[in-house]
Amino acid sequence: MSLDLTSLTATEEARRQIEICNACRYCEGFCAVFPAMTRQKAFADGDLTQLANLCHNCRGCYYACQYTEPHEFALNIPAVLAEVRVESWERLARPQALARLFQTQGVAVAGLLAIALAWFFWALTALRPESGAGFYAHLAHNTLVAIFVPAFLLPLALIALSLRDYWREVGGGRVRLAHILQALHSVARMKNLSGGHGEGCNFENGDRFSDRRRVFHQLMMYGFLLCFASTASGTVMHYALGWQAPYPLFSLPKILGIPGGVMMVIGGGGLAWLKLRADPALGAARVWGGEMAFILLLTLVAFTGLALYAATGTPLVAPLVAIHLANVMVLFLLMPLSKMVHGFYRLTALVAEAGKPTPKPED
Repeated sequence: MSLDLTSLTATEEARRQIEICNACRYCEGFCAVFPAMTRQKAFADGDLTQLANLCHNCRGCYYACQYTEPHEFALNIPAVLAEVRVESWERLARPQALARLFQTQGVAVAGLLAIALAWFFWALTALRPESGAGFYAHLAHNTLVAIFVPAFLLPLALIALSLRDYWREVGGGRVRLAHILQALHSVARMKNLSGGHGEGCNFENGDRFSDRRRVFHQLMMYGFLLCFASTASGTVMHYALGWQAPYPLFSLPKILGIPGGVMMVIGGGGLAWLKLRADPALGAARVWGGEMAFILLLTLVAFTGLALYAATGTPLVAPLVAIHLANVMVLFLLMPLSKMVHGFYRLTALVAEAGKPTPKPED
């Protein structure tokens, strides 16, 4: 007889499924979720929030499970943890109403905001500064600083507040340097996308192990870090060394930024392709649009940045400046609300996990 699960909340359903998994433990070596669940037999809401944010949605456990439908237990751990994970972002985000709106209407919200901001920056380019070269011949450096510094720092402050609440909810303890290094090592290797056997996961195909999602994630992550380092190096060169943009091809900002942008475009295109191939029923289906919008937005930021550099000295610079800056601004403003925040939560979850005692095997 099938169980009637229609009246259960996502958290209640996650608790039901995790308790069954904890009794079975067939998937114990797959990722960080399964060793973590063995610490207790009863799960508080904060425990489920932590497990959900440890989950990387590789889906290997689903395809290995003997209790998925049509079995009466009807387990779908990737989907239920994805729903709990999204609910934790929505619940802890500031402002909550905007977070819920973006998760369900992400493509429309990001698209409309990008269009509006592109018109705004296009209007600003009409007020050409009296001096400046390259990029800054269209928009003054001080104008960009005045606009983007608050747009970057305010979202980071909101994310910090939400992570503080997350830490309290999951019962995070004292943080040591070793915990942070362990978490960073896991993130750098994308360890939890290996499927526990080193052959990759089943994200887009239940019958085939693949490292493609892991590789595309690494391309996106390391490409983003290179682009951030490019911007940071340009800031140091501008303010500390008095070396103003535009910078030549073999300068540090370009050496870091061009490969970083290419990596982001490849990684973002690959992730979007895999998402179109994957079964939406194994994730949080209601926020599929918001997740896809996030991937496309990151990819578009990198692509328009590369296009802007390629168009140097042509009439295309002015419109590309407006389009690129609009996408960067949208990325910043939606950071606390979009899936961009998952990186912060996942790292925090891994740090919290590193600080917890190692589960001991039962006799």
